Amino acid sequence: MRAPGAALLAGGVLAALAGTWVYLGGADDPGGSSRSGGALAEVIVPEMTGEARLGETEFAENCASCHGANAAGRDGIGPPLVHRVYEPGHHADGAFYLAVARGVRAHHWTFGDMPPVAGVSPEEISRIVAYVRTLQRANGIE
Repeated sequence: MRAPGAALLAGGVLAALAGTWVYLGGADDPGGSSRSGGALAEVIVPEMTGEARLGETEFAENCASCHGANAAGRDGIGPPLVHRVYEPGHHADGAFYLAVARGVRAHHWTFGDMPPVAGVSPEEISRIVAYVRTLQRANGIE
């Protein structure tokens, strides 16, 4: 005979896993078969200055085709970078350098793997990161 708490524990674990599945791209999956390319996040865009202003242009040239204008993502194509998954405490700036240089295996979303992005220098990546972090801060992602 099972202890009554075991069923509750098992149910709680299943509920947590289901919640994680939905959050990371399950039920209403923004990376699913729909490929409308529309923005996946509403992004407040602050005035860009300094490195972020240069990074805005470099992001548009190298990243926006997948991650969307203002890093809002593209439905069925690529995830929004203005999202709590990419907050600095979870994805440090170094993760952006590695993503550009090596690509990324799909792990938070179901858009598929991100290929490396050729021809983007470390200096350009630094400015792109400044741009993305500026957008994140303006949208409450610290």
